[in-house]
Amino acid sequence: MTDQFSWGSRRLEFGFAWGDDSPVRIAGVTRDGTAIPVHAVPLVEVTTAQTGNSPGADRISHTQLGLELRYVSHSEARTANGRLLTIWQAADGVEASIAIEILDGAETAVRSRVSVVPAGDRALVLRSVASWSAGFTRPGTVDDDNLAGWHRVQGVSDWFGEGRWSRTPLRGIDFPRLSTQLAHSTHDPRGHYSVTSDGTWSTGRHLPVAGVETEGLAFAWQIEHNGAWRWELGEDLLGGYFTLSGPTDMDSSWTRVLRPGESFTSVPATVTVGGDFTEAVAALTDFRRAARRPHPDNAAMPVVFNDYMNTLMGDPTTEKLLPLIESAAAIGAEIFCIDAGWYDDGGNWWPSVGEWQPSTTRFPGGLGEVIDAIRDAGMVPGLWLEPEVVGVDSPMAGKLPDAAFLQRHGQRLVEHQRYHLDLRHPAAVAHLDGVVDRLVNDFGVGFFKFDYNVNPGPGTDLNADSVGDGLLGHNRAHLAWLDGVLDRHPDLVIENCSSGAMRMDFAVLSRLAMQSTSDQQEFAKYPPIAAAAPISLLPEQAASWAYPQPEMNDEEVAFCLVTGLLGRFYVSGHLNQMTAAQRATVATAVATAKELRGAIATGHAYWPAGLPDWTDPWVALGLRGEGQDLVSVWRRGGDAATALHLPHLAGRDLRVTTVFPLDLPEWKTDWDRDTATLTVQGGDADIAARTLRLDY
Repeated sequence: MTDQFSWGSRRLEFGFAWGDDSPVRIAGVTRDGTAIPVHAVPLVEVTTAQTGNSPGADRISHTQLGLELRYVSHSEARTANGRLLTIWQAADGVEASIAIEILDGAETAVRSRVSVVPAGDRALVLRSVASWSAGFTRPGTVDDDNLAGWHRVQGVSDWFGEGRWSRTPLRGIDFPRLSTQLAHSTHDPRGHYSVTSDGTWSTGRHLPVAGVETEGLAFAWQIEHNGAWRWELGEDLLGGYFTLSGPTDMDSSWTRVLRPGESFTSVPATVTVGGDFTEAVAALTDFRRAARRPHPDNAAMPVVFNDYMNTLMGDPTTEKLLPLIESAAAIGAEIFCIDAGWYDDGGNWWPSVGEWQPSTTRFPGGLGEVIDAIRDAGMVPGLWLEPEVVGVDSPMAGKLPDAAFLQRHGQRLVEHQRYHLDLRHPAAVAHLDGVVDRLVNDFGVGFFKFDYNVNPGPGTDLNADSVGDGLLGHNRAHLAWLDGVLDRHPDLVIENCSSGAMRMDFAVLSRLAMQSTSDQQEFAKYPPIAAAAPISLLPEQAASWAYPQPEMNDEEVAFCLVTGLLGRFYVSGHLNQMTAAQRATVATAVATAKELRGAIATGHAYWPAGLPDWTDPWVALGLRGEGQDLVSVWRRGGDAATALHLPHLAGRDLRVTTVFPLDLPEWKTDWDRDTATLTVQGGDADIAARTLRLDY
């Protein structure tokens, strides 16, 4: 006998089913009125020391405990900003519940967490707790090629090469069709495709945002964690599935001992459904807007000038800053951030971080003189800060107790001449709170660039069941610290930076205003990073550097400015050394960015030239609006023309105008409404870019 019920929103509904001999599973999805049966797998997957996989494998799905869990009850509730479903299950010695929520304004997305408690008087040794597990293929048989036509979409990152995306067939090297004899056996295959991140650079190599798609159907997801995580794709005898998790024993040295009366809750994960991957990402965009912390900056999006990138590069002084401040104000910047080095007296700012006292040698008249100049110029003053580390040469290294730092076997962890604070410790939190409050109260700082340039590895063994458990505790304490800062200073604008974008996860970005998308210093290499950024974060949070330089020609200056235009406008460059005409171009770009803020904060990203490849000669990013789209197009050599595919505009008349730049030759365009193809003809320059407006 099978029991079942459905739950969801008017646009997305899940069908849950279970029986006396089977756990709760998702058996179907209904999207915009269309019912889609899916391969049913256990919804909750947990491994412990006493219950592993069935059959044995190094995966976090098809667990023995997942198969043994049985339905107990469920409840539905209305929350302050959405709806919540909780399903309870139990097995011998274990109770597990999954909480699934849908937020208002994000009706094609669900966020889930799983909680586990011991039942009885025996402790549980947890080795993994997945936040979501579900099938994505249609129900099949052992004779069906269940993965045929499915692709995975995923991204990888590196310093200077963030957010490089690919679309790969599932059926192939990772999931070959195995032998008929195995396919008709009683055991599922052991294989899977897993992507993991360990340590604290949550996006340092692989990205926690990904998806699968086939013709007419796509699932996308994000794991919302600022530490270790794992997502897994698998195929069993009857179909394909995906499982999402935070830290695990096999990947990140995480185990957690639950004694009677204790509980553990997994990190959040969000899943969306769309007709294709672009639609599923649009649903993630809606969810991110609904779920992020309310803040005046969310809609205001003030333009930031930062003195670092290809400009002062960590060597600020009063003499260098004052002309930049004057020029930044003249081009319309609203925030001016003094970047790394402002605290360093010795000329080597890297290992001296931690005390955060202003340098006296860099600022003979005091840092307050420069801060006052920023404020007098009509801009909000900002400072760079790398709060979670203390340099080995910092006086603070000797002032804080050893227990305030991540450790192994009683010794502080050192990474690239820095100790790493453990924010589980009250002395570490008190130190950082004191720093932030002092800089805000004494200098009137209204903007911080929070950087993060080291990865301390799997974690700390101090006061923890495992090094991964210690790190998870720190990760969660870090988020609580950010919440506390913003609770005390609700108007403070904070940029998330982490050696480019090595920690670009929604756990952090649900709290902070913006994300610098890269440290890439070669302007012609930046467009693929800027174009792909809205897959991982909101367009209005994506701060892709616009750093024009005096030695650039007019097309190169415009190219740099276009790179930042369809996101959070983030300017650098030697403005004070530019010609008046060059500064006027930058000022025009800033004015244009201000005009576009509303469209950016409500738009949904798409990619009319396809997912950007690192070496593509043409790259394009579109933002879809109501009756009007914005599209930035970059040319990096290659053919003089490119074709942009706009299927959502098929059959419509289209009027194309240039948004920026307006003082350079206009690119010719030709619209074919039948094929929904916009042909864009570049000019004579091999390196050039335009932002276009499409009215329909």
